Amino acid sequence: MKKSTLLKNMIAERKALVCPGAHDVISAKLIERAGFRACQVSGFGLSASYLGLPDMAFLSFSEALNFSKNIIDAVEVPVMVDADTGFGNAINAMRVTEEFIKIGAAGMNIEDQVFPKRCGHLEGKQIIPMEEMVLKIKACIEVKKKLDPDFVINARTDAIAVSGVDEAIRRGNAYADAGADLIFIEAPRTKEDIKRLTREIQAPISINLFDAVSGGKTPLISIDELREMGVARISIPVGPLFAAIRGMINYLDVIKDGIAEGRDDLVVPFAEFKELIGFNKYRDLEKKYLPEFIS
Repeated sequence: MKKSTLLKNMIAERKALVCPGAHDVISAKLIERAGFRACQVSGFGLSASYLGLPDMAFLSFSEALNFSKNIIDAVEVPVMVDADTGFGNAINAMRVTEEFIKIGAAGMNIEDQVFPKRCGHLEGKQIIPMEEMVLKIKACIEVKKKLDPDFVINARTDAIAVSGVDEAIRRGNAYADAGADLIFIEAPRTKEDIKRLTREIQAPISINLFDAVSGGKTPLISIDELREMGVARISIPVGPLFAAIRGMINYLDVIKDGIAEGRDDLVVPFAEFKELIGFNKYRDLEKKYLPEFIS
C-alpha cells in the first residue's frame, strides 16, 4: 500500500494520529524506531537546524525539498512535509505539490498566512483572503488528482490569532469544501475551542501541541482526551528538536570542565549509533563487494 494511502486511512480514523516533527534524518529515524506510525518534516526545525534562523520564511523551497527528500528516504513510515504558504501563489503551490509528490511525501501542510510566513506560535501573523486560499487548495488538488489521489492536503489556517475561532471554523469548512483532506487549526486557546472545531468543521482536523511539554499557545491536553474529542491528527513539530538541544546543552555543560567518565546517561553508546545509521549493513556490503578490503 502506498504511504499516502496509509496516511489517508489513519487520518480518516480520527483517532489522534501522533506525528512528531523531524528536523533531520536522525530525528526521523528515532521517531520511527520509537514506534510512531507517521512523522512530519518540521519547517521550524529545518530552518533552525540547517540555517540557525527562526521560522520566518528564510528556508527556500529547494532547501525544503532536498532536506525533506533525505528524511523521506530514510524511513518506512509515511512522512508529511511542510509546504508553508506554497512558496508563492496558487501556481507556485501547484509546482510545490508536484515536487513533493515526486519525492515520495505522503502529504503536505499548506497554510493561509501572508508570505513571508512565520511559525504559528509566533506573533505578527497575517492571513490571506479566504477566497485566495480556496483557489490555492483547488490548484493543489488538481495536481494531486493526476499524480497521487491519496496524497493528503492538510490545509492550515492561522485565523484564530488574527480573527478568532468563528473565522477559523468558517475557513476550515471552506477549505474542506475546496477538497482539503485534513484541516489544521493552528493555536486554539482552550479545550472548548478544540471541541467546537471538531464538532463544527465538516472534515478531520489536526491540532498542534508544539513540543508536548509547554504546549505553546495550545493548552496541553492528553492524547486520549483529544482522541475522545475526535481529533484526527496531533502534530508535535518541535519536541524532538528541543529535546536534542537540551541533551547537547547538558552534555556540553559537563565536558567544558573536562571529561565525563561514567556519565553514560549523557550519550548513546557508539554501537547503538552505528546501528541507527546502518553502519553494519554497509560493512557487510564492503565485505561482499570489496574483497581486498582490510578488516
